[in-house]
Amino acid sequence: MDKLNYHSIDHYIACQDSSQQSRLQEIRSCIHEIIPEAVELISYQMPAFKWKGKIVAYFGAFKEHISLFPHASCLLAFQSYSKEFKMSKGTIQFPMNKELPLSLIQEMIRFRMQEMSIFKNKK
Repeated sequence: MDKLNYHSIDHYIACQDSSQQSRLQEIRSCIHEIIPEAVELISYQMPAFKWKGKIVAYFGAFKEHISLFPHASCLLAFQSYSKEFKMSKGTIQFPMNKELPLSLIQEMIRFRMQEMSIFKNKK
């Protein structure tokens, strides 16, 4: 099967299984609550949010989980959650059979924004 070229987050979500669509929308809304001025885009064929010219996080649907890709440094800061959720250097996975941890996602996005602001001020 050929890979789709998604042209928007709406298109990406509409192309996913119905069981994943509401979870993807929840993450999207969660991020917009924290960063209402964030720009939505598709990058590397995944939904992403850009803030002040930089990517804050990506997210995506997979067969058995939804992943958030907030940046390796963010995941390192939240590594205590690795017992609860599968994590790697670049992603945290939220299984389809568990409730989405929206407060954790919000904490991670806030952390990432703070990190981005500090980095920008050092230049």
